[in-house]
Formats: sequence, structure tokens, C-alpha cells
Amino acid sequence: MGIIYRIAVLLLGCCLLPIPGGVRAAADETPFYLQSVQADFVQRKHLQILLQPLVSTGSFAFQAPQSLRWEYREPIRSVLVMHAGFARKYVERDGRWEEDRGAPVGALQFVLAEMSDWLAGRFTDEGLFHVTVVDPQTMRFVPKDQTVAAFIRFVEIRVGEQPGLLDSVLIDEGDGAFTEMTFTNRVLNPDLPFELFSAP
Repeated sequence: MGIIYRIAVLLLGCCLLPIPGGVRAAADETPFYLQSVQADFVQRKHLQILLQPLVSTGSFAFQAPQSLRWEYREPIRSVLVMHAGFARKYVERDGRWEEDRGAPVGALQFVLAEMSDWLAGRFTDEGLFHVTVVDPQTMRFVPKDQTVAAFIRFVEIRVGEQPGLLDSVLIDEGDGAFTEMTFTNRVLNPDLPFELFSAP
């Protein structure tokens, strides 16, 4: 399973909150309550061996506390759905959806344990990531765990001025490889149907 699938929960859990003046302040302020969110995204993956980045488009939907749909529409359709602590990936082949049972999902569930604290606005160095504030709208997450550090050097997330709106994400994977995502059509706290988090 790709880098983006592995950290999807990280992005949704820690990025969809307003960034305070400092990490400690987040624990002291009344957090923004995120019930649900959905948005479209454009992903650009940069590799040293490529002259142009690989571009993918898709959308995501999140429902607190642990339901997620992360969907790629182009160039290849695939969907990751998570609900009640279980994750499944589906790939469209010849117009039909097939479950990709060989895709490892452990890293997603590994990060999921941190999610409740992030959604509550508790950004501390006690979890899986060292957290630093780069500027008033940007935070950097550096993994402590060597399992995560093997495929992520750091993640930088930038939020909008309105609480809950994610602008962009930069994922540095090392060796000149990095992934950028920008988000549009963002909707906070929409009513999401339960079926969205089941098989496509």
C-alpha cells in the first residue's frame, strides 16, 4: 500500500484543526470540534528519476471518530475505507471493484491510535511524532518510531485561516522523493451517509 494510504489517518486527524501559537497552547485552548469533513484533492508525487511529477486526483470523507473514505479517481480508481477499526482497500478492474486483500493496513491502524488526541487538539511530543510549529499556519510532524520513519522523514501540513480547513500537505519521503497535496471544495461537518464507509 502506498505512502498516502499509510498516513491518511495522520492527515485527517492532525491537520483539520486550527494551529495555535505553540504546541502547548493547543492543550490549553478550547479545540475546534470536527464531526465530519470532505474535500477533493490533487496529489503530485515527485521522484528524482522523473522529469514531471505523477499526478493523481481524488477525494476523501471523514466521520468522527474513526470512519474514513480515501478515494483516488485518476489515473487509477481505488478506494480505502476504514470503519470501526478495520481498513479495506478496493481497486477497480475492468469496471468492477475488487478487494485488494494483499494490501497491508497495519500502518493505518498504528496511526489511528493517535487520532482521538489530535481531534481533541492535543498536540504533544508524547505520541508517535515530534510536533513543531513552523509558522502560525504550518506544523511539522517528525516520526519517532523507526517503522514510520522508514517511509516518512516528516510531514508538513498547512491549514487555512478558518478552523478545520486543510490547505495543503507536504510529505518528505527522503532520497529526493516527496509528495504534495492541495485540497479544494472543502466542506466542514456535512451529513455523510453510512454507506460511504462501506465497500464501493
